[in-house]
Amino acid sequence: MIRSRPLLLAAAISVALAGCGSASNTAQQPGKTELKLYNDKGAWGKYFDQMGVLSKQQIGLSVKSVGYTDEPTYQAFIKASFRTDVKPDLFTWTTGGRLAEIVAQKQVAETTALWQEAIKSGDLSADLAPYYTVGGKQYCVPLNAAYWGMFYNKKVFDQHGLKPPKTWDELIGIADTLKKNDVSAFYHTSVLFSFVWFEQLLAGTDPDLYDRLSTGRAKYTDPGVVEVMKRWKSMIDAGYFNNPGDKTDPGDVLKTGKSAMVSFGTWFNTSMTQRDLKAGTDYGFFVIPNVNPALTKTSMIFESGPLCSLAKAPDPEASMKYLKWWVGAPAQEKWATARGDVSANPKVAIADQAIAEVGKAAGSGEYRLVNRYFEATPPPVLTAALDGFGAFVAKPDTYEKVLADIQVAADEYWSTHKPAD
Repeated sequence: MIRSRPLLLAAAISVALAGCGSASNTAQQPGKTELKLYNDKGAWGKYFDQMGVLSKQQIGLSVKSVGYTDEPTYQAFIKASFRTDVKPDLFTWTTGGRLAEIVAQKQVAETTALWQEAIKSGDLSADLAPYYTVGGKQYCVPLNAAYWGMFYNKKVFDQHGLKPPKTWDELIGIADTLKKNDVSAFYHTSVLFSFVWFEQLLAGTDPDLYDRLSTGRAKYTDPGVVEVMKRWKSMIDAGYFNNPGDKTDPGDVLKTGKSAMVSFGTWFNTSMTQRDLKAGTDYGFFVIPNVNPALTKTSMIFESGPLCSLAKAPDPEASMKYLKWWVGAPAQEKWATARGDVSANPKVAIADQAIAEVGKAAGSGEYRLVNRYFEATPPPVLTAALDGFGAFVAKPDTYEKVLADIQVAADEYWSTHKPAD
């Protein structure tokens, strides 16, 4: 997801954009009534289009989704657009280092006033603001907020007399039962989301170490991190996981029972509803127990993805008008209901009971929220880590070399960046 294509790709996109710029430059055409929303969530196109119909009715601005499914191509396109006259009206991105990177390039429109107004009206939580803050100012707004847990095939669980676990030992017991019955317990992959089990095991073992690692105050070769990799290896060796090279969509993996459990953010609920599966009947969701039972709170991975406007958008006023509308309750009610997910707006009720309960509990401080590894880790380190974890799941015996290689990238990065306090 992070590794860019060769520079030739970015250059080619830049040339292509520049070539059409003279014919379709909208930078000097204010008063737009339709905005193009570029995104890396191609499967969500119909939901973005539904939002466009609603926004047209409510604020006179429609939206057309331009969705990508290949992340490197998407990143290259957006970055190339910074250098051309053809600009996206709106675009999705990620928080953390990647947002800070394009803010430093002065490419992103500031949204501090919008945030202040939305927090005051109760449409956004002040707890979310730090994820969107760079240099004391806010940029973008939440496209989504998601809590990570375990989706499970309820029919497979029922068939083997299983119930959602309350402890880590119970979760492993479930995996053992499934293994004895020739069922793959857990889904994992060697691409894109190769970090999922690393972050879950480390956050559930020592969340303080997790935070230190992501801020340069700990090393990937430290004993605690090594122990996490050993545990992960032991789970792979025990036969709990599917083949990491399997290209089957995880939504289909869970629907067919090819793997009984899939760990993802609550946004994965959309994949279930798209497959006509019913929560509580076909599948369920549970919070993953801590590996370390001595922790006072259960660690829960949290993410929030931004919806952004460029500092030099084709029509800055129209783009900002849409962002203000987006965070409001009417828009968020539609957005959350259509996808079956939680909302960044605290006023919005969630239809799925299990996910609604998790969202409510997370918002009340019941869990220790841990920033998703993808956003928490500096981009150069993340690139090395994704490659390393992808190699590790195929060859678990290489865990020591994998950690050492990631630490090389971390040392290089933190040698020129001051570790966070």
